[in-house]
Amino acid sequence: MAEDRPIYLDNNATTRTDPRVVEAMLPYFTERYGNAASLTHRFGQEANEAVEQARQQVADLIGAHPRDILFTSGATESNNLALKGVAALYRSKGDHLITAATEHKAVLDPVRRLSREGFHITILPVDPYGRVSVERVAQALTPRTVLVSIMAANNEIGTLQPIRAIGRLCKERGVLFHTDAAQAAGKIPLDVEDMGIDLLSLSAHKMYGPKGVGALYVRRRDPCVRLGPQMDGGGQERGLRSGTANVPGIVGFGVACELCRHEMASEAVRLTELRERLRRGIQEQLEDVILNGHPTERLPGNLNLSFAHVKGEALLTALRDVAVSSGSACTTASLEPSYVLKALGLDDDLAYGSIRFGLGRFNTADEVETVVQEVVRVVRYLRALNPLHAMASLQ
Repeated sequence: MAEDRPIYLDNNATTRTDPRVVEAMLPYFTERYGNAASLTHRFGQEANEAVEQARQQVADLIGAHPRDILFTSGATESNNLALKGVAALYRSKGDHLITAATEHKAVLDPVRRLSREGFHITILPVDPYGRVSVERVAQALTPRTVLVSIMAANNEIGTLQPIRAIGRLCKERGVLFHTDAAQAAGKIPLDVEDMGIDLLSLSAHKMYGPKGVGALYVRRRDPCVRLGPQMDGGGQERGLRSGTANVPGIVGFGVACELCRHEMASEAVRLTELRERLRRGIQEQLEDVILNGHPTERLPGNLNLSFAHVKGEALLTALRDVAVSSGSACTTASLEPSYVLKALGLDDDLAYGSIRFGLGRFNTADEVETVVQEVVRVVRYLRALNPLHAMASLQ
């Protein structure tokens, strides 16, 4: 373990930018610094060529056509553009949207805003593993439904949704299908054609690219998806996302997608092995540790565990040499347990006592063994201080 840096296991929050990505970005800060919209000279032409190459690289990762890729500032903007953009242009056709209780706030907050503007929103429950039932989606569809938005993989518990089946259902019913793929892209295979996806949100910093850049896939054929722009200006990105292109970020995003496309399969095998080593190491030495999310249909590097009789925030504080996240949505304004874990049916004790471990490209087996030892030591210490655990042990 490094003396001054903890072991980083928070890769669902963000990833380290791959050095190969950084290397590709550097010339676009100091040498090829043109504006991609300034096509009358070499500087702008070089920047434009780089952006279009990245567009192709992003498209290749998800089986799309490059002209269907719009660059944004990240998945939050992409989600907002998808949801509000569809609502703006399809209101004459329908005013009903469907999503799920465990979606990211970047989906739930926009649909709540749309609800205040008169749209009807259905928020579907999930099963104890965090999965949405295709049958529930079918039952929720009405003649006024214009969009279904279900994430590909959950950011807290790693559960994968039955995207292909939901996409097929939406195609049969003539309803647009959006998926927030910020956590899934680059980690599991995605194909917009095979999965029947009409809109898909991406974020570079979740896949070893830079922060502040993302993309929205918008299908142009079968059907041609129309969106109401949420930002007006110079008309960049097909007029749907005006603003000067973040050329270095877009270049880095493209390279990150290219690396993921080539390394995803082997990386998934390695991360799944590390994840299971971490899970077994903890659960074999500690009682009352619950796995949250689906045991197999989950992201390779995600492990979310609840530790009975231990507060997640206390565990985070005690784990000074390990960088992880609490499953609780704790901010300065809120100490409520995670709404994702509550949607799974966890009681407050387990919801408050949850930790998300996010393994990534740069983690090693030695780090996992060190984390197991640290977690076991700290949990035993905290439980020894908790009278509730002592009482439970006697029962």
